[in-house]
Amino acid sequence: MPNPKRRHSSSRRGKRRAHDALVNPTIVRCQNCGAPRLPHRVCGECGYYRGRQVIVVRQKGAEE
Repeated sequence: MPNPKRRHSSSRRGKRRAHDALVNPTIVRCQNCGAPRLPHRVCGECGYYRGRQVIVVRQKGAEE
């Protein structure tokens, strides 16, 4: 297995690590119910996306 011949400088190491930072996900409020959700996703609480219902969500704790 080959080993590096010379040591990488700290600036070179930093350039490689420049894209490793963690970022918080963007969270928006649902326009229908106000629950937090990810953008461009259907709301898990009410099932609405862009002003219309696209999935039917069962109520939590309700038995059928």
